[in-house]
Amino acid sequence: MKRFLAAAAMVMAGLPALASSDDIVKVKSYSDVGTTMDRLEAAVTGAGANVFARVDHAAGAASVDMELAPTQVLIFGNPKIGTQAMQDDPVAGLFLPMKVLVYRDGAGQVWLAYEDPKEMFDDLAIDDDAEYIKMMTGALGKLTAKAAGQ
Repeated sequence: MKRFLAAAAMVMAGLPALASSDDIVKVKSYSDVGTTMDRLEAAVTGAGANVFARVDHAAGAASVDMELAPTQVLIFGNPKIGTQAMQDDPVAGLFLPMKVLVYRDGAGQVWLAYEDPKEMFDDLAIDDDAEYIKMMTGALGKLTAKAAGQ
């Protein structure tokens, strides 16, 4: 019986990973896209990182007479952290700087979305336990939570 319970516990613990092989982390926001993005940008600069660009996809769509729900991407990073990844594998530069998408879905809910750094570098010569991956993951979690109003 103990073996059965242990096996059942192991299966249950693995269900979240099995239920979603998605490498994208989504955080529910309690504000509109513009406000959420403003908060994210302020949080990023407040944390001492560099904002490289803010891309407004909806404005781009409008410029060619197409419609798109409010959708923006913030591109940012901290060279002290990102450089370490690129020293381990220069191909990491394809994934850096970091990006967070803020968008409104079809139901009107606003989300922040980003790729899990550990998964992002999964196919590269980068150790899953690298300290900079932990730092990136922690920073993205804190920054998006702050932007979401949590």
